[in-house]
Amino acid sequence: MQANQAKTQKKQLALFDLDHTLLDVDSDYLWGEYIVKHDLVDEAQYRTANQKFYNDYIEGTLDATEYNEFVAQFLSSLPLDRLDELREDYIKSEIEPHIRPKAMEALCQHIEQGHDVVIISATNDFVVSAIAKRFGVEEANVLATPLEIKDNRYTGKLTDRPNFQAGKIYHLDKWLNKQQASGITFEKTYAYSDSKNDIPLLEWLMWPFACHLMTRYMPMLWPIAGQ
Repeated sequence: MQANQAKTQKKQLALFDLDHTLLDVDSDYLWGEYIVKHDLVDEAQYRTANQKFYNDYIEGTLDATEYNEFVAQFLSSLPLDRLDELREDYIKSEIEPHIRPKAMEALCQHIEQGHDVVIISATNDFVVSAIAKRFGVEEANVLATPLEIKDNRYTGKLTDRPNFQAGKIYHLDKWLNKQQASGITFEKTYAYSDSKNDIPLLEWLMWPFACHLMTRYMPMLWPIAGQ
């Protein structure tokens, strides 16, 4: 028993939402605008559909599977190397100007303190993984909506449920179980988000712990102290 205890590593965890938290824009919506601007899709058709999905998201009525399959349709039309080129330009031209300095400062402080930093976003993993890399967060610590790749090409389908609302709890729980299997437990968790869609996640994180709650706005920080 003592040997097992010696293998357990206690750490601290910092969870960051992406859109309107680390960024002052919605990266998913901006990707749609980017491919329209570069004449990669039919402008009228794509923009109308993209705007409808975004409005549904704001109103809390989004069908996340339907939306992500819509996004993945375009990804399935091009080879991965071409998508990588487009994504690199998209991050430089569209994302970097919208990074929130104070949020990035908080993220960097957690990294400097040796905390495990996880970016958890409803946006698809094609977009989120590259932005997370720009922030210095490894791919293993990116929880996003997973899109399917077969034979080096996106299929237009998801490999699992969307990382949206209660789906974030589902994906985070899987990630935490992997950490526990590796002998890592978290004695304190910080969660940064601006979105009402993340309230189920924040409440779920609070539930197992004796909590100390501080509320801030845009983004809001809920420090969660372990027992």
